[in-house]
Amino acid sequence: MKAPTHSRVLYLARGGIIAALYVVLTYVAYTMNLSGQLSVQLRLSEALTVLPYFTSAAIPGLTLGCLIANIITGAAIWDVLFGTLATLIGAVGTYLLRKYRFAASVPPILANTVIIPFVLKIAYQLPDAAWLLALSVFLGELICCGVLGTILQSVLIRFPHLLGSEPKNKSDM
Repeated sequence: MKAPTHSRVLYLARGGIIAALYVVLTYVAYTMNLSGQLSVQLRLSEALTVLPYFTSAAIPGLTLGCLIANIITGAAIWDVLFGTLATLIGAVGTYLLRKYRFAASVPPILANTVIIPFVLKIAYQLPDAAWLLALSVFLGELICCGVLGTILQSVLIRFPHLLGSEPKNKSDM
């Protein structure tokens, strides 16, 4: 059996750190009632969904982090499954659009806006209209992914050593 190479270990470590950060940020938002009781849920961890712009290790990291976070916060099984799927779709979309800096937050916003309202309606028996739930999810994602995520992305582009890497493009500095 071959020993893991340095790059594999680094990939796993980055993914694990991202998963852990996602869980912690989700749990903090949950304990502050930002992601459960409000009409617009603010899941702070969604800011991390821009990370596939920088590394593909963020895809499994975000997906695993979302899965664990949904389980420990007591989400319904449909929320655990489809919320995690929405995160995976958003992460893959961000990675595929990584050449377009300002598109990084679009896939997670869209994936969650399309999938999560139906999860809320079915899993939690919410009486609100699907369009109202979609608007609510969209606003929360816009704040967390669009605003906070773009700020995070800008900081990480400006200070690439925070990710242990060099800038993607000199023009991004």
